[in-house]
Amino acid sequence: MKDKTFLMIPGPTPVPESVMLEIAKHPIGHRSSEFSSVLSEVYENLKYVFQTKNDVFLYTSSGTGAMCAALENLINPGDKVLCLSIGNFGNRWAKIAQSRGAEVEKIEVEPGKVIEPEVLRKRLENDKNKEIKIITLTHSETSTGAANDVKALCSIIREHGAVSVVDGVTSVCAMPCKPDEWGIDVLISGSQKGFMIPPGLAFLTASERAWKVYEQCKYPSFYFDWGAYKKSTQANSTPFTPAVNLIVGLNTALKMIKEEGIDNVNARHKRYALALRAAIRALNLKLLVEDDKNASYAITSILPPEGISVPDIRKILKQDYDIVVANGQNQLKDKIFRMGTLGFVCERDLIAAVGALEAALLKLGHVFTPGNGVTTLIAELNK
Repeated sequence: MKDKTFLMIPGPTPVPESVMLEIAKHPIGHRSSEFSSVLSEVYENLKYVFQTKNDVFLYTSSGTGAMCAALENLINPGDKVLCLSIGNFGNRWAKIAQSRGAEVEKIEVEPGKVIEPEVLRKRLENDKNKEIKIITLTHSETSTGAANDVKALCSIIREHGAVSVVDGVTSVCAMPCKPDEWGIDVLISGSQKGFMIPPGLAFLTASERAWKVYEQCKYPSFYFDWGAYKKSTQANSTPFTPAVNLIVGLNTALKMIKEEGIDNVNARHKRYALALRAAIRALNLKLLVEDDKNASYAITSILPPEGISVPDIRKILKQDYDIVVANGQNQLKDKIFRMGTLGFVCERDLIAAVGALEAALLKLGHVFTPGNGVTTLIAELNK
């Protein structure tokens, strides 16, 4: 199979043809009235997708850029930051905070687990002098497929008085995530996930509480400075040269999301993820995140059968069927493989991917009833 590669990974994700055609057009001037008109629509529709009344900033960067934009505009040297880590990207928050001179503490769980609200509550009750200034957390952990109860955790953080900073890179557009309603102070995401466009754009929205902390930041970021982006956003512009063609493509993708409705988009992702999880179990495979209530609707992490390696599964899927699934990261490399159900993925894609996985497992000698995965998947999708 050539020229038919299909991505079933946590990102980049498949891109609609209509979006690709917009991206392929000749660039327009980034200071033109034509581009300002595009930005006006984009900024308004980003508020809709993020379900916030606050501005949503648009950065030309990866999702990690938005993580830097969050902490580099809040932290002063010596500030106490508590990082709630459920995987690789939870740990990235800690690394960024340390790079800004923060005093970092971590609450970390083993891969596939989530932060229990009572654990956080107990830790914050012991912070009698309210020394913890910022608390970072991940909604959907891309490296494991685990998903924190962000609503409950941010409620506890708000009671304490710290500022919550949430990684929504693979959750926004895939799972309900409501910063205004849930009390999330800073929420970030990235373009190559649920937004259905290639990598290169990142997003950030901040509450009034977060802005007050920003105003006390002694050394805010230059490129990611909130003040500069707020001024430009309100003028339907950008402070620096943006990725013009990606933004034009984003405009089309956001209109598609809005037409379907963000609640329907979230529900679709949930249905796909839970159907895939049921299909995986029907193939006598184990899931890293065992309980569905703790599972991301964007990524599913799967343990290989005993005696069969992750590289062999991935190799056959790519070589024979041109379907790409992701390896594990860091300590999970070659221990799990990850399948994305994120962005521009449809039922046909899921059926093809599970069918290809069945064929690959049969070739590798795994014992299961052929057809069980696809049959289970279709039954779940039709509920």
